[in-house]
Amino acid sequence: MDITTGAMASLLPKLLQLLEEEYKLHKGIKKEVQSLLKELASMHAALHEVGRVPREQLDEQVKIWADDVRELSYNMEDVVDTFLVRAEGSEPAADLDGFRSLIKKMGNLLKMRKVRHQISDMIKDIKDQVHDAAARRDRYRVDSVVANSDATAGTLDPRLSAMYNKLTELVGIGEPRDEIIKRLTVKNDGVETVSIAGFGGLDKTALAKAVYDSLKAEFHCTAFVSVSQNPEITRIFKKILHMLDEDKYLIVIDDIWKIQSWKTIKYGLVENRCGSRIITTTRDFAVADQVGGSYKLKPLSLESSKELFYGRIFGSEEKCPQELTEVSLKILKKCGGVPLAVITMASLLTVDSTIANPREWDQVCDSIGSGLGNNPGVKDMRTILSLSYYNLPSHLRTCLLYLPIYPEDYVVPRDRLIWKWIAEGFIPENSKDGRSLFEVGVSYYNELISSCMIQPAEYFQGCHLHDMMLELICSLSSEENFVSILDHIEDSTSPQSNSRRISLQNKRENHQTTPPFCMRVTQVRSVTVFPPAIDLMPPLSSYGVLRVLDLSGCYLGGSGHIRLKYIGNLLHLRYLGLANTKICELPSSIGRLQFLQVLDIRSNSQLPALPPSIIKLKRLLCLQSDTYGMAIFLDGFGNLTSMEVLTGIPASLNIVKELCNLARLRVLEIFFTYDQSLEVEGAFVESVCKLPNIQSLTVQGSFESMDLFSGRWVPSQHLRIFDWYNAGVFSTLPAWIRRYPSHLSNLSELIIKVKNLQEEDLRVLGMLPSLSILGLWSTHQTERLLVIGADAFHCLATFIVHLTPPAQIIFGQGVLPRAEEVGFNFGVRLAKDEGNDDFDSGLGNLLSLQRAFLRICCGGVTVGVARKAEAVLRHQVDVHPNHPEATISTEPSIPQDADEDQLL
Repeated sequence: MDITTGAMASLLPKLLQLLEEEYKLHKGIKKEVQSLLKELASMHAALHEVGRVPREQLDEQVKIWADDVRELSYNMEDVVDTFLVRAEGSEPAADLDGFRSLIKKMGNLLKMRKVRHQISDMIKDIKDQVHDAAARRDRYRVDSVVANSDATAGTLDPRLSAMYNKLTELVGIGEPRDEIIKRLTVKNDGVETVSIAGFGGLDKTALAKAVYDSLKAEFHCTAFVSVSQNPEITRIFKKILHMLDEDKYLIVIDDIWKIQSWKTIKYGLVENRCGSRIITTTRDFAVADQVGGSYKLKPLSLESSKELFYGRIFGSEEKCPQELTEVSLKILKKCGGVPLAVITMASLLTVDSTIANPREWDQVCDSIGSGLGNNPGVKDMRTILSLSYYNLPSHLRTCLLYLPIYPEDYVVPRDRLIWKWIAEGFIPENSKDGRSLFEVGVSYYNELISSCMIQPAEYFQGCHLHDMMLELICSLSSEENFVSILDHIEDSTSPQSNSRRISLQNKRENHQTTPPFCMRVTQVRSVTVFPPAIDLMPPLSSYGVLRVLDLSGCYLGGSGHIRLKYIGNLLHLRYLGLANTKICELPSSIGRLQFLQVLDIRSNSQLPALPPSIIKLKRLLCLQSDTYGMAIFLDGFGNLTSMEVLTGIPASLNIVKELCNLARLRVLEIFFTYDQSLEVEGAFVESVCKLPNIQSLTVQGSFESMDLFSGRWVPSQHLRIFDWYNAGVFSTLPAWIRRYPSHLSNLSELIIKVKNLQEEDLRVLGMLPSLSILGLWSTHQTERLLVIGADAFHCLATFIVHLTPPAQIIFGQGVLPRAEEVGFNFGVRLAKDEGNDDFDSGLGNLLSLQRAFLRICCGGVTVGVARKAEAVLRHQVDVHPNHPEATISTEPSIPQDADEDQLL
């Protein structure tokens, strides 16, 4: 499925599938299908060409034609899928006796004849529609579509204004300007490059211009050129050559969109030893990394945002009326520190003289993310943001336009989003490089992060949209009829006959009655519901071709009209989200969902078991649970050979024995009870040793055979995560870490407990090239002093070590260059015994530090010494240039009124 071509990409191979002998279509119908294939292939190509042009630049007739053909492709795929689903379910059950099996088979044959007759009629009807669409294509000359010239004539690029802002008008630019100048003025005779990267509207061009103006007097030759999306390389070279006629140069190459543009320009630049300098700007972090010297431009701070906002409207913050202060802060929060957004909102509030009181300002604030009107400043902002959108390949635009199913300010879980992309068909099967669908989805997600279209969450593996980008994406999604957002009760009665995806986001807190839901839902493919909008949803029996159903967080016990007993009728279903719905059972009819790929039942503590029919779901890729006490499966669990992700399952003997059949398993999270037999643990070790593709292994509960696992397991070369913290304690650092370092090149997260941790163990771990998260707990620590050297842990972002008894940990200069988060327990008595009376842990040497969790173990020393140690560590945090967040506690706690000489 693709936003530019509708369901064409997935429809064409399905039509080919219909021609296979097993479906036994009549010869006449086969010819009809073959004819359709040729015509649809031509339409597919035409839609691709249409998709290259921004929607607002399309001729209106072409736009209507493209919408109609995409809608037709959806209808056709629904018809074909219905036939395929019924064909899949036509085989008799294997456990029936001979007579009953014969009766079942005869019934299926009669049913298939009826289905074939129905599909014949539908294909003839579709063929007529396709011929009509083809005639209109020829009439409108769609194959030679060009952008509407009236839409682009005389348009001035709004980014140009950034180059002509007076330096005194720019806010919050001083610190990044000085940082970049510092980088560029480091003594270096070679060519030095800094690439400024960031979200559209962050004033990258203005910052580059400020640096350029500050430095150009020191260079013989200077140039400032803009590349843009479709660069004229010859013109750019002429401009560079016209300005640069000496060896030492300063050049700004603004607005690079593709790395190939940079490579081409770079060939024309002289590599010299004269101290030349290059500044580039780009919206794509991946491009910045390849250009070199990446500088990630941060949003404005709240103080700088206020200075810019109030300065534009009132002249200064002091002149803002008190009654507008609160709503102003709400507006600035939505602007997210993006200067373009702050300026746009300030312009909107300044130009519109009718907006003069808090209530009207609140209305403007609420409109951010749902439509801001036709103010010229808003149009300019949309134009700038839409440049990034249309620069994306069509498959990424498709994935991005799906995000409005989530409410404003919602942190979207990465994995849940990717699984929905898969269920919707946004990710093509049969990756050429052998990656799974999910792994391809992760690459799509990372590309959207790199292009600044979505923003990663800070403490959670998820993302969110900037409010201004959300406003654009919601608008585009609505125009494309891609997602329908129903966020008020009255919306539920509006006709949305062509809506394929529905997001119910009812924001009304108090409603006594719910009007009837009048939307036609027989063609809806995806429904995502957020509480309390569950009351707006039609019964499950209303849907015909539903592929995605996400009810996570909705209390189904209180929604009598949502009866899960009908779930088995949703034969097209690929994704079923029932996390935290308080369900008590799943019906056995779930086994009928032969196309189901994802089942999420997390946070349902009252769900005692899954029905035995679950083992019939041969296409199931992901089963997520965290109800460890349930009896999930009976015999036959090993039949689920498509499974890639299995989380939160209890370890029973039959489960661990059959795990070895799941050769495609990438993620496994399993729970061992405290009365588990050694036989179960041994069988688990045997099975895990036979899983060649395991990437993430998490074990919880009680596992006694730790060293058995340590000695026998040969890790997969794909291993990324190994989390055994809540299971047991290894005697020493696991043997497989020492024996197979070449297998651990992808290991990024390691969380374990080890009885005896040696300094040599840290050196071994420090050599793992991809390790970014390390959690170590030692229960019988023998080392009194652990020095973390600068030649290890080059990629580590999180370093958590807890030692019993505590050692003195010292971070040397140049150590952990990327560590943003550290946590450790500091032994005051040991530090004093070692002569370290100043209690210096070397926190100041952690140049990337953002968060610190420190536990000061001060047993056996006086209150005075303990207070001194606490004060020293707090001071080290306070004077750190990054001003990291810090949580510092003492063990035992220091009584406030205790005498300085009192022992703790």
